[in-house]
Amino acid sequence: MKICVFKHASGERHVGLVEEDQVKDLTLAGISKLSDILESESHLSAASEAGSRATEAYPLSETTLLAPIEAQEVWAAGVTYMRSKTARMEESDFSAIAYDKVYEAPRPEIFFKAVAEKVVGTGDQVGIRRDATWNVPEPELALVFNSKGILVGATIGNDMSSRDIEGENLLYLPQAKVYDRSAGLGPWIVLGESEEAMREWTVDLRITRDGEIGFEGTTAINQIKRSFTELKDYLFASQTFSKGAILMTGTGVVPGDDFTLQAGDVVRIEISGIGVLENEVTVV
Repeated sequence: MKICVFKHASGERHVGLVEEDQVKDLTLAGISKLSDILESESHLSAASEAGSRATEAYPLSETTLLAPIEAQEVWAAGVTYMRSKTARMEESDFSAIAYDKVYEAPRPEIFFKAVAEKVVGTGDQVGIRRDATWNVPEPELALVFNSKGILVGATIGNDMSSRDIEGENLLYLPQAKVYDRSAGLGPWIVLGESEEAMREWTVDLRITRDGEIGFEGTTAINQIKRSFTELKDYLFASQTFSKGAILMTGTGVVPGDDFTLQAGDVVRIEISGIGVLENEVTVV
């Protein structure tokens, strides 16, 4: 089951239920916010019942999908794949030991990524920093938790990263990760999937430049070292999320050291159990 945030001809923000090639308008069925579903006692039943009440539906091709986020904080887990650990160690000798240790440590690396205002949806533009020289996308499975810490869904995440800034000094990580348009989420939230089912999914990344493939790669969700419960427990330890939280789970696809994004590039991320998140790159 897929829920989304979209705009139609009126230009107003609506909540929708995606079924094949159409979007049922749940706003007209009394669902004005994603949280009306995500925070309900049974999010699957709430979405299904609202869908049955919906009196309007639009072709998916005639809607503009927005990032499926309202007031949730976006966080990210780092170095959860072996490939990510290797890439981080390649960035800088200074940081290599720290990243090697965190991969093996009981406590994962978890860092703040974005507020909703800095997140873009599919079809919108993701940003690269104007003061960075080495920028890459990081395709990730993003877990959606409600305020009670219950895993209610999943979406696709793009954790944009300035590798030269992070590689210069690991204390610069917030600047390498947090800036305008630094995160992509979408195209919708898939509800009700278990961790076991998600671990059967694959992640494909393709970057095109002037119509030509500049980079492509694939990984599998089952290569994530840590369990989703473990990541959630550390995220929710000693803090509350009154609106819920979205946690990106790390990347296993990293372009080589000779590649950096440019304005006009198109980043396409596909997760087999969710769909496609696609964004053009712009300088911010």
